[in-house]
Amino acid sequence: MILANLALSRSTLDRAAHRRDDPELLTRLLEQPSTRVLVMIGDQAPVTAEGSAALVLRPGPDVAHLAAADAVLLVAYLGTESGTESGTESGTDAEGIDHLLIALPAGAPMPRDATPPADGRTRLAVLREVGVDLDDTQAGLFTTALALVNWHATHPRCSRCGEPTRVAAAGWTRHCDACDTDHFPRTDPAVIMTVVDDADRLMLGRQAVWPDKRFSTLAGFVEPGESVEAAVRREVFEEAGIEVGEVTYLGSQPWPFPSSLMLAYRARALSTQAHVDGVELAEARWWSREDLALDVATGELVLAPPLSVSRALIEDWYGGPIRDGAATWR
Repeated sequence: MILANLALSRSTLDRAAHRRDDPELLTRLLEQPSTRVLVMIGDQAPVTAEGSAALVLRPGPDVAHLAAADAVLLVAYLGTESGTESGTESGTDAEGIDHLLIALPAGAPMPRDATPPADGRTRLAVLREVGVDLDDTQAGLFTTALALVNWHATHPRCSRCGEPTRVAAAGWTRHCDACDTDHFPRTDPAVIMTVVDDADRLMLGRQAVWPDKRFSTLAGFVEPGESVEAAVRREVFEEAGIEVGEVTYLGSQPWPFPSSLMLAYRARALSTQAHVDGVELAEARWWSREDLALDVATGELVLAPPLSVSRALIEDWYGGPIRDGAATWR
């Protein structure tokens, strides 16, 4: 049983990694009117202001000057989409549309044409806000772009010798000329799981820093030398004092906040008496389907938004979508 339609796992882009070593690739694509460019400012991207959100992608020649701007953080090749282009201002049909990223840091002086026009039709948005609304191609574009931006922004120096590194491989590596080392974008594996007992009840936990009614599935990072199944069992026991037996894989979703890959599981509880650690979890409770539906409807239970793997896991256990009630996760 695999979770379907996870919001940030819907990419249709061919990353065409074999093209990244072409030193002229970015320059050449920026000259082509068929190229579509996502211009990000910090963690925000331009989207349509009316109706369902769609990324506003711009033709290569229109923004080529941004690639040479002093404030530019990153220019990267994101991949190729075959077929009809969607979500752009031009609406042109094309075969093999190439997509690039130009990223500018938040707060830096913006070059001309970097920000969306003040015409009311375009606004800046973060991925958490619009990820569910974007189509499959654009969800993948924004997710990949944000992951790359986060990594480049926090890894400007070589981890071996400490010298500054430069962007290489069309945005997919950083190279240290001092010690001739290549560095690749980091992804941190994390497990996230529904914990279900023999009565088919679901356990959810509340982090100590959350409001009283906000609960979610348990999650944690995989440690070095550890299998993901072992990580599930360790995290559940450490946080809630519950022993876990069978662990079943359900799906995965990139989570670029800043650099995680969420690996989703269902865990079968061998015990039911929770003992929270008081550090990560302040409370852990069991719900039947009837109790969960009632508590959500009355606002006594606030679940994570649809963008999250947590919500997908809970709805998979529940057996269908859950409509948010009197309170929502903000």
